[in-house]
Amino acid sequence: MEYRAVLVDLEQLRLFEDVTGCNNLRMSQHIIIVEDDRTSRMRLAAYLRSLGYRVSEAEDADQMQATIDFDPAELLLVDINLDGKDGLTITREQRQISRVGIILLTARDDQVDRIVGLEMGADDYITKPFDKRELAVRVKNLLARIAHIGQAPQGAAPVETFGPWRFDRIRRRIVSAARTEQLSKQEFDVMAALAEHPGQTLSRARLSEMMGRGAMRSNDRMIDVVVGRLRKKVERDPSNPEWILTEHGQGYRFVDPSSI
Repeated sequence: MEYRAVLVDLEQLRLFEDVTGCNNLRMSQHIIIVEDDRTSRMRLAAYLRSLGYRVSEAEDADQMQATIDFDPAELLLVDINLDGKDGLTITREQRQISRVGIILLTARDDQVDRIVGLEMGADDYITKPFDKRELAVRVKNLLARIAHIGQAPQGAAPVETFGPWRFDRIRRRIVSAARTEQLSKQEFDVMAALAEHPGQTLSRARLSEMMGRGAMRSNDRMIDVVVGRLRKKVERDPSNPEWILTEHGQGYRFVDPSSI
């Protein structure tokens, strides 16, 4: 009987350690809610705190940044429709300096806002009114991915400028002092995918997957056509590209401007 009692105690100890470790991990994960509706913000903050997360509240971009400067966050929950800097602007600015997780909160039905938010670098979005349990799952999954990525070497920052060009994601174009080149939907999708991973080789299949183009998955040679059109717009000599390079048998690689 004594032997069995020891086994039970050890099992209970292991369970306690698992629960404690999970709680400690959550308490180390800092979430900032950026929402100008005080009641909604407080309710959401209380719910996330009940799940064991550290939560800060901000009613606008300035309060959010002041909080980040004092206590960096792993995740931002950002309402798109904020006064002053809106959620899309916050997302774009954060992506230029940080890889913090971003989930956009929106009451809008306009799918364009959600697509633009994702193109600017948001990791996920959820439309109000939402089930808090669904949000909790999205938060948990994103934080898990961030923790996993944090164990690997930090990738290069997404490309904003290269050579004479500036990649204008909002207006879907590339701009230089001499001219402006508008990008088609396919050209923008490929450019955005490559620019998000400078210095990395992306296969045609991977590019198609990142673009979400079902039709192109079955005909990934279309990627070659799109890359050819892009090179005519961004390269001084499309036959001898400087920026969008072919890795034979592998795919395409956008040169990391910071490595030049």
